[in-house]
Amino acid sequence: MDKNSISKDFMEIQDYICRELELEDGKGKFREDKWQRPEGGGGRTRIIQNGHIIEKGGVAFSAVEGPTPEKILNKLQLKKADFFATGVSIVIHPESPMVPIIHMNIRYFEMSSGVRWFGGGIDLTPHYVDLEDARYFHQQIKETCDRFNTAYYPKFKKWADDYFFLKHRNETRGIGGIFFDRLESGNQTEMEQIFDFVKSVGYLFPKLYRHFMAKNKSLSYGENEKKWQSLRRGRYVEFNLVWDAGTKFGLDTNGRTESILMSMPPSANWEYMHIPAEDSPEAMTLSLLKKDIDWINI
Repeated sequence: MDKNSISKDFMEIQDYICRELELEDGKGKFREDKWQRPEGGGGRTRIIQNGHIIEKGGVAFSAVEGPTPEKILNKLQLKKADFFATGVSIVIHPESPMVPIIHMNIRYFEMSSGVRWFGGGIDLTPHYVDLEDARYFHQQIKETCDRFNTAYYPKFKKWADDYFFLKHRNETRGIGGIFFDRLESGNQTEMEQIFDFVKSVGYLFPKLYRHFMAKNKSLSYGENEKKWQSLRRGRYVEFNLVWDAGTKFGLDTNGRTESILMSMPPSANWEYMHIPAEDSPEAMTLSLLKKDIDWINI
């Protein structure tokens, strides 16, 4: 297992996810934009728009390398060395407010000094929290984690609750999922096991999202629900621009701006002091945007 074989496996995961999403959407098709990074490396960003279910989505692969910027060295507390980073990053924004937004990222990072680790995560951001959907999402993730290490799910779920949190709003971005970073080992066999876990998260993604696409695409909605969707998309923008580490890493390493910002929704809205009506579905959703909820047993 080396950086080239890891990149190859990530590219295969990108191919698989794009095929699965196109099959479920039935209309939208990905268009590919290949790019090169002047400092080293490049990637292929795939965008899908105006499908039956997906209004805008991106499935991006990158493999970039070069001198590590001083800002990254200081933040990660690393000694000066060249870096290599590869991964797959996904955000899907549906047309219907009854279908959730979903995000996934799996990545590998190494340095010429010998430092290397895996990271990633997957989280769900419903415009309207559905408890059945939340249970299904977390149960599927837990089962995947448990195949590798029963300590993974509780640890990584807590990490996601803390990470996908809008501190300035005091609310979670959605119902969380898992988040992990700097998974590493000096043992090659253990590193391969970590990589198998990371790949399993990647292959779980289309199973999860195809389920939500098929289940919720026909649910009725109106102008009120679309307005709420636009406000929740605004929260998504706030998180990605203010708190998201991946966005900051991409910009700090002179990454490709179009690919970094592919996670943004096609439209969003902000309304001053918006307060949902008491006992409304919108108010219920806000009441559930909290850390440390046991979604499997709620």
